[in-house]
Amino acid sequence: MRIAWRTVGGICERACAEAKRQVDLLAGLRRIGIDEISHRKGQRYLTVVVCHDTGRLVWAAAGRDRATVERFLDQLGEERCKALELVSCDMASWISGPISERCENAELCLDPFHVVGLATDALDEMRREVWNEARRAGQAALAKELKGARFALWKNSENLTVRQQAKLSDIERTNRPLYRAYLLKEQLRQVYHLPAAQATALLERWLAWARRSRLPPFRKLARTITDQRAGILAAIEHGLSNARVEAINTQIRLITRRAFGFHSANALIALAMLSLADLCPPLPH
Repeated sequence: MRIAWRTVGGICERACAEAKRQVDLLAGLRRIGIDEISHRKGQRYLTVVVCHDTGRLVWAAAGRDRATVERFLDQLGEERCKALELVSCDMASWISGPISERCENAELCLDPFHVVGLATDALDEMRREVWNEARRAGQAALAKELKGARFALWKNSENLTVRQQAKLSDIERTNRPLYRAYLLKEQLRQVYHLPAAQATALLERWLAWARRSRLPPFRKLARTITDQRAGILAAIEHGLSNARVEAINTQIRLITRRAFGFHSANALIALAMLSLADLCPPLPH
């Protein structure tokens, strides 16, 4: 079976190489998204690049570091790097650093999901801190209630069940700092539901509130968001996120699952490119 899969992988790689000779996937790129995906246990990652305008996978390679992104930019070339206008990504410096240095006309758009995810992480850090304090004080009932409130705090306010709304009301009465952390998370999420001008004003108010909140996780987050403010506002202004990239990543996971995994990252990349880049290998006569 191992030999058979290697044979199939080799066929895919050859077919992908033939198809790439027929078309230039990197031509005409203006708006792209870059992200990583784990394809195998043991910290094995791929870096993928998706065109926002076509929704196609245009490049993928094994690795998740600055050198991998620079390989993509090398293949793109100096002129086409200058033609890039928007690049969506998370806050990883191994992506943003090379893009900022080599794509002088490109605006970085930081993915909203990752920004709100940082607020959720800060909120959960607050919850764990309060929970640990309750346990150390011997308040078993309060500790149990806080542990059960995790999903109520995480969920979007419009999706709360009646029971979860009641839990939040209890937190509002019994633990104001934790409830304030929940409100900070929710207000940051609302920034992405407003027109650009209103979103900018709300983000400034959020930063001022977070800085004076006396909640260490949110004060730290305020510093991060201040540093990344330009990329956050660019994503709001252009309505750009990494949603298309995440959709491609989901399809790559399905390809991996259907194949019960791949021994070689190159075989996975080849099959992903054939499936998700609209490549058509030459057919036999």
